[in-house]
Amino acid sequence: MIGQVAIRYAYRSLFRHSRRSLLSVFGVGVGCAIGLIANAFYSGSAEMQIRAVSESGGGHLRVVPQEWIESRRNALRLADPDAAIKSVDALPGVRHAVPRSRTSGLLAFGNRTTGVEIVGVDPDREQASNRIVNQSELQGRYLKPVDDGSVVIGKTLAERLDVELDDDLLVTLSGQGEIQSGMLRIVGILSTGNRDLDAAICHITGSHLANLSGYTEIGEISILLEDYKRIEELREELTRAFTNGNAVITWREVNPSIAGNVDGDTAFIRLLSFIIMLVVMLGVASAQLTSFLERRHEFGVLTALGMKGSQIVMLVILEALMIGLGGAVAALSIGGPAAYLLATKGVNFAALMGDISIGNVLFDPHIYGSFGPWLIAYAFAVCLFSTAVASLYPAWFAMHINPASELRPA
Repeated sequence: MIGQVAIRYAYRSLFRHSRRSLLSVFGVGVGCAIGLIANAFYSGSAEMQIRAVSESGGGHLRVVPQEWIESRRNALRLADPDAAIKSVDALPGVRHAVPRSRTSGLLAFGNRTTGVEIVGVDPDREQASNRIVNQSELQGRYLKPVDDGSVVIGKTLAERLDVELDDDLLVTLSGQGEIQSGMLRIVGILSTGNRDLDAAICHITGSHLANLSGYTEIGEISILLEDYKRIEELREELTRAFTNGNAVITWREVNPSIAGNVDGDTAFIRLLSFIIMLVVMLGVASAQLTSFLERRHEFGVLTALGMKGSQIVMLVILEALMIGLGGAVAALSIGGPAAYLLATKGVNFAALMGDISIGNVLFDPHIYGSFGPWLIAYAFAVCLFSTAVASLYPAWFAMHINPASELRPA
């Protein structure tokens, strides 16, 4: 019994008890739809977190001195930075390459002082790529390339020092070999809405930081990519280009706490998918076993007429796959529109939490789900795999039936 005959027999067997079969299809579809929606949401959440880290200054990739990976010292500088920038700018798939330098220092106004990490930036590139700069409320203006001696600080720093626009701050920092100091005029005050993040903003031009500190080279290049899924591919390309003491790291090394959170979400969604498949398999196995027990006599007749055990197994699995196909269609009918709404409308957590930041990362409180052809592949893979595996025990049971026992008169 193979081919079209087997399909017709399986179809007839399923709809012999149409209500039970439809409930099985619906159960498979609902379970898979829950997994599909959860995958769409958490995939979008992971992408949002990666984008937040990258666009808050971390970059998808970052070129750093080799020693920085272990020590994370702000005084370290890139080897041959001009060649490094040219290599990054020439790489296809790079959206922005942003050079920066960092050093620790003290800001003082009158008798008030506060410690801060001072970041030397390229103003034009920073404004084009850093969401902390271009999505925050700005009092005054941001830096210009010719703004040596100017500074943009966060609102919390301004409140701690009790300063406002056009006030002059005394900056003291550890330069190359000795303590350096200078005056910085406030041209802009940034407000992200988060006090901790606003306390960490202190931007001056990279050229002025070089003059103050004596470190003339840049300390890093943050790289934003057109497609974050190409991170590892482009990292390998850049790594091959740098053989002079520079290293290429990803956003994971830059912000391991966010990377751990993304990995945790990924592990959770895998566990959820496993639980869904397990529940689906148990439900289908129960329905298939019940169906077999009701048809023991029928299978006994088929076996007595010469049907092989492998053909019986294929027949039972075929019935289960039909349920799986129906479940996949049901899952897409239920979960597809929900995933589409997640992708287009999103979920806005701003009303609950306002602006969200962790460390120096500014998050978008509006999370959009992931939507694409992967939904179809996910639905059919989960439903067909689950139902096929669930049918193995009933199929094994049917294969070992004893026709003489089943055909014996009661």
